[in-house]
Amino acid sequence: MQRRVLGEPAPFHFQTTASMHQPPDRSQQQTYTKEHNRSYGEGRPDAEEMNFATLAHLSGCAGLLGFGYVGFIGPLVIWWLKKDTSPYVEFQAKEAFNFQITILMVAFACGIAALMSCGTLFPLIFLPMVLQLIFGVLSVLEVRQGRAYRYPFNLRLMQ
Repeated sequence: MQRRVLGEPAPFHFQTTASMHQPPDRSQQQTYTKEHNRSYGEGRPDAEEMNFATLAHLSGCAGLLGFGYVGFIGPLVIWWLKKDTSPYVEFQAKEAFNFQITILMVAFACGIAALMSCGTLFPLIFLPMVLQLIFGVLSVLEVRQGRAYRYPFNLRLMQ
């Protein structure tokens, strides 16, 4: 068992919802870590990978222009182009795509809530745009430094 220095963050391990209720299988975790080491933040991606990952997150911000309806196309295209060549870009594009789908669902729910309240909750329709802007900027800042970014709330549909 390794000792940690006080204040040092605990190591982070990705888990899917199905595996959260089962004891971890160390052999699969090590294999996944070796194959996708840069998505875990081990090693530094090169400049091209950081550019594509940044583009994946920024293209999601283009959804602000289309009110959230087209934001998922950019990350999906980047994932399709780079899924076989770069695990880092693949992970970041999937994360951006999943966030765009989540924002699309939130926008739909906010629109229905505004309609059902006869306009009383009209300001609620701006919530997805604000979330998109805030988390879009945060993700770009992290990715430009070569670190993997995970959105704090995200429906991870594409795994």
